[in-house]
Amino acid sequence: MMSSPAEIQALRDTAALEDILGAVELHLAALGNALKGQDAAAAEDAAAQLHRALAKAIDRFGHAARSGGLPPALRRRLALTSGQVAAQRDAVARASTALDRAIDVLLPGSAAEAGYGAQGHSARGSNSSGLAQA
Repeated sequence: MMSSPAEIQALRDTAALEDILGAVELHLAALGNALKGQDAAAAEDAAAQLHRALAKAIDRFGHAARSGGLPPALRRRLALTSGQVAAQRDAVARASTALDRAIDVLLPGSAAEAGYGAQGHSARGSNSSGLAQA
């Protein structure tokens, strides 16, 4: 049975959206693995790739939603992936908060009180002799 050109295009569009969502899922999994493995370089790379994949997905899914909607199965998959992105973001925020608390314990007081400026350089006056000033 022959399909109409519109049906063929709809199938192609759906396949393209599935590929785009697959890329988001792949990069999301890579970021999760890098975070679990505490590999900062891999996490940074995976986060950048995930960001690009998400931007592309937002653009393409937004266009698809405006021009005719999404098949229910793809809509469910998108919702699941969106939840995973939110969970990953929350996990990173919790880890960041825990790290901030650990730093506060190790270095009590603010950075300025500890003698460091915003760029991490010493905010204290320098002494060319190397001797402490009274």
